Amino acid sequence: MHNPVRTTSLLLLSFITHFALQAQPAPRPTPADTVQAGPYDMGKMWTFDNPPTDYFKKTYGFAPDAHWFDEARLASLRFADYCSASFVSANGLVMTNHHCARESGTGVARKGENLNATGFFAKTSAEERPVDGLFVDQLVKLEDITKQVQEAVTAAGADEAAQVAAREKIFGAIKIDYTNKPGWQGLELQTITFYNGGKYALYGFKRYTDVRLVFMPELQLGFFGGDPDNFTYPRYALDCSFFRVYDKGKPLKTTHFFKFNPNGIREGEPTFVTGNPGSTERLKTVAELEFDRDLKLPQLLTLLRSRSSALQTYNVKAKNDSVLNEIFGLENSIKAYKGQLDGLRDPYLLARKAAFEKQFKADAQKKGGSVSLWTDIAATVSQQQTTFNDYTYFAPNPLSTGETLTAALTLGLLTEAAAQNPRVMQQASAMLDEVPKPKSRALEEAYLTAHLTEVQSALGNDDPYVKAALTGPNGLRTPREAAAYLLANSKIGSRLVQEGLIAKGVEALTSSTDPLLVLGRIGGKRFLVANEQVRQSTARQEVLRSQLGRLLFATYGTTIPPDATFSLRINDGVVKGYPYNGTVAPVFTTFAGLYDRSYSFSGKAPWNLPARWANPPAELLKQPMCFISTNDIIGGNSGSPMINKNREAVGLVFDGNMESLPGAFIFVPDANRAISVHAGGIAAALRYIYKADRLLTELLSK
Repeated sequence: MHNPVRTTSLLLLSFITHFALQAQPAPRPTPADTVQAGPYDMGKMWTFDNPPTDYFKKTYGFAPDAHWFDEARLASLRFADYCSASFVSANGLVMTNHHCARESGTGVARKGENLNATGFFAKTSAEERPVDGLFVDQLVKLEDITKQVQEAVTAAGADEAAQVAAREKIFGAIKIDYTNKPGWQGLELQTITFYNGGKYALYGFKRYTDVRLVFMPELQLGFFGGDPDNFTYPRYALDCSFFRVYDKGKPLKTTHFFKFNPNGIREGEPTFVTGNPGSTERLKTVAELEFDRDLKLPQLLTLLRSRSSALQTYNVKAKNDSVLNEIFGLENSIKAYKGQLDGLRDPYLLARKAAFEKQFKADAQKKGGSVSLWTDIAATVSQQQTTFNDYTYFAPNPLSTGETLTAALTLGLLTEAAAQNPRVMQQASAMLDEVPKPKSRALEEAYLTAHLTEVQSALGNDDPYVKAALTGPNGLRTPREAAAYLLANSKIGSRLVQEGLIAKGVEALTSSTDPLLVLGRIGGKRFLVANEQVRQSTARQEVLRSQLGRLLFATYGTTIPPDATFSLRINDGVVKGYPYNGTVAPVFTTFAGLYDRSYSFSGKAPWNLPARWANPPAELLKQPMCFISTNDIIGGNSGSPMINKNREAVGLVFDGNMESLPGAFIFVPDANRAISVHAGGIAAALRYIYKADRLLTELLSK
């Protein structure tokens, strides 16, 4: 599953914080008081710290022992810091998605090669190419540290900031303590938070840094259908790649791997996904979800749409691959966040969240828990509503304001901060170093126009910032007119000018009449005030969420799994179709469908196929390609193995359908589906198209 676009902020503060309407929804009761919470609204992302043995036995008549879970954990990997993967042979062969491997894979291309166009296969072990900087992590040690952390937080007293600081301090102390403990030496240590603080664990990872590319299909196959087909089903993407871990210069020998089974998918069969889901927010209160629905997500979608449009217009002439990748990322995020917003706007889904909240309160009270937490969290949400505009629109962020205004806002913010602490100016150059150089004047103008349009709509024409930005000699300019004027009459985009003003000190920054710096001072001052208020309310909210998590765990224990935190989980489901578009989605697709979809679009991108795929053998056409199941996944699960009860790899997770997008805040398995590449499809492509006999033999060896 593709991850939503990441953005950065100069103060290490992102104003973008933390999916679709049911195509064929089952009849839903409309009165909120008739809606009940589903048994798995909080999902099925079980931890290996508390494996769900009894639940699996009750649900599937299958009772895996500790050895089963240990082997599943040790065969599962974290791929760099953004995806999942797994060992699939005794010789260190690693399987993950093409879209996870794309950057690493194309990075090993040699002069004259275009691996996106040709794909890659190492016919011999000597041809396997090392990928600089790539690593995979294997979880080998787990330790419960809940008692130490919660005692340290409690000892910090009532101050929220002190509690957060105490938690971070004890995290550091625990890592130092375990660094020299037997069995933990040489491991990558990470503290893991469950239930927002209801439980804590220390994980020790064995990191492998000699990772080499073995196989990667062409981009047309790995990303077949491109963004239009993303988050949809039926699907026809060969979204797979293979790497190999080396140890001391030789392929790693391991007994911990998932045997490859190309014939292991049957409708109704249970399936299990082991991977690292990135982030869910299913413990959020209704008040917090309403904030996301009414403010955060609508603003974010407006931002992403306008920036994508600007980049697409720019790239008509530029035809720049990096810009194209940026557009792909934005469009992917638009689709994902729109699906999440549509889910939040579905009265039935929000009513289910309210029903769970009501039941949670009642159950907690029976056990002596306090229910005032929901009121306290709602109060922090109200505070964030009052600061939303200033914190959102005046944060120095190139995606929001363009590079030039970002520099001006940074200088304006520093000007105001320096009045309180002159030493702040010493950070000015370093902060401006983080601002990217503008790609073009036209793109800067488009971004600034979009920003001014958004602040005018959100703040109104009487707002001082809007007046300063839009006022001309004949009244208010349009945002487009104002953007053109401001950029034409400002020199603040020049690094020499910036350094000159910094060298002259705060007085020069304060007295400058550069029109963009004038805006920067107004916006920077307001952001500084809003940022401090948000910092305080966020610290308060973090502590309250932690208390809510502790209450959840105290009330339900491990019967409810914690939110995703990009830590290793195992989830369960079954291979199952679902109603869509007036018909029924098939459990699996075939290569015949791949060709039909390409022919239906006359072979135009992104449904075009490479030349080697032009004349497929008849046997390939009937082979399965992708399939669906009810497993609970989210971004970060990309590259996760889909396994069966025998711990065999039967598929490779790469996406979810549109109906899965509300899974960020609620898991509704009625039509929520995980989409995987079929193991049989991978084997068929290797056999009939790529003639990758060496790899195929290794995968299918007994």
